[in-house]
Amino acid sequence: MLVRTPCKGISAESRRDGRRRLAGFDRKFVVVRARARGAILGLVLAFGLSLSARAARADAVPSAVELPPKLSLDEALRLLSERGLDVLIADAGTRAAEGGVRAAGAVPNPVGSASIGNAFTYTANRFSTSDCHANGAACSPWIYNVGINDSAALEDTLSGKRDLRLTVARNALAAAKMARADAKRTLELSVKTTYLQIAQATLALKFSRDVAGTEETALARARDRYTGGAINEGELERIEAEKLEADQAVDGATYALRSARVALAFLLGVRGAVPDFDVETHVLDYAVPVGLRDATELGLLRLAFEHRPDLAGSGYDKQRAAAALDLVRRQRFPDIALGVNYAWGGYGGVSTNGPIQSPTLTFGVSGPIPVFYALAGEERQAQAELDASALGQAKAVSEVVSDVATSFAAFASARRLVERMEGPRRDGGGLLQSSRGAFEIVATQYEKGAGSLTDYLDALRTYIAVKNEYFDALTRYWTSVYELEAAVAWELT
Repeated sequence: MLVRTPCKGISAESRRDGRRRLAGFDRKFVVVRARARGAILGLVLAFGLSLSARAARADAVPSAVELPPKLSLDEALRLLSERGLDVLIADAGTRAAEGGVRAAGAVPNPVGSASIGNAFTYTANRFSTSDCHANGAACSPWIYNVGINDSAALEDTLSGKRDLRLTVARNALAAAKMARADAKRTLELSVKTTYLQIAQATLALKFSRDVAGTEETALARARDRYTGGAINEGELERIEAEKLEADQAVDGATYALRSARVALAFLLGVRGAVPDFDVETHVLDYAVPVGLRDATELGLLRLAFEHRPDLAGSGYDKQRAAAALDLVRRQRFPDIALGVNYAWGGYGGVSTNGPIQSPTLTFGVSGPIPVFYALAGEERQAQAELDASALGQAKAVSEVVSDVATSFAAFASARRLVERMEGPRRDGGGLLQSSRGAFEIVATQYEKGAGSLTDYLDALRTYIAVKNEYFDALTRYWTSVYELEAAVAWELT
């Protein structure tokens, strides 16, 4: 049985003074705690406002693109590079990879800890057997504990995990940059080919209108001749049908031109009404680029292996996967955290008021013990990803070979086709000039009554078909040139 006895040698005034000091200490603690809480809330609020302001300032979406009345190919490519939404999306992916590098190289923040407790068995009455009140000293029931650990930062650096994470992130960044370059390569090809389609549709529309005008004149003459009895009603109907076919061709060419304009506007990032802009039709003028005059498929293939960004990106992706596998294996070594802790204060006990926590400095080491699981699943996933990236690189090589071979064959074929249509000399001798000459001769004969309507219509249809085929051949030729440039990722024109 515990018996409380008055503390000997301690005056009542000393005990009262100790209680006053203890009460003052409690009030100060409450004030300090309130101020600290207010300061933390203020910092959090300021940080949140800073992030909000930064997000408000960072407007990633550019203003809508306005196309000029006449758009050049160089201007279209510039707009694609600066305002094209697909290019900007690829840029955002690159910035995300840059953030991944910074995150991978970050040193873990130390973790601080603090705690406070109260000895609820503490008693301040005069019967407690303790000398803590002697000579006016103040006894406190509060216990304090502060500590800090390095979040395994030292082990993370010394074990090489941080370097491996950086290797993974840097290769991912390099692959992202190559992906951005490859996206721009394919988008520039799309812009160039669509621009060629607009030029072709413009020439085709002009030609179809010329044909419709010619047919309008021919129909007027045919009606006069029918009135004069020179031709019968069947011939007149056939000429009227040919005129209506010419009108149909005008409508078709108008639709093709509008569709090509809308397609190019979409690639360039136009988000409003698409104007009826013009393009430079001279881009279809036949010429053999300097870089292709003596080109061979083997030489172009070497260029592709040196410059294709998707091929380089597959190599970076394979290196990233290999580093990720090494990182998983390195992570089998546990993350060891080093810490230090300091504790002090507090008196308690039912009758003794003895100190329950003497000032203590403690050093500690903590970490997981890999007894039940050693990252076998993660290692298998990383190995599979490495295998997939190696296969992807092999596939990229095959795609490069296929692209170069196909594009070079298309270029050679389109070149022969255009030269055959233009003839050995630009001034005549080719299929285009022959079909036009045949039509003009038959038309003259028909006007003089020396030729049949069937011959006239056949010659006209042949000339129209050859002319449209010529426009198509020019477009195919320059498309094959641009495809070959995209296949080797090198400027050839």
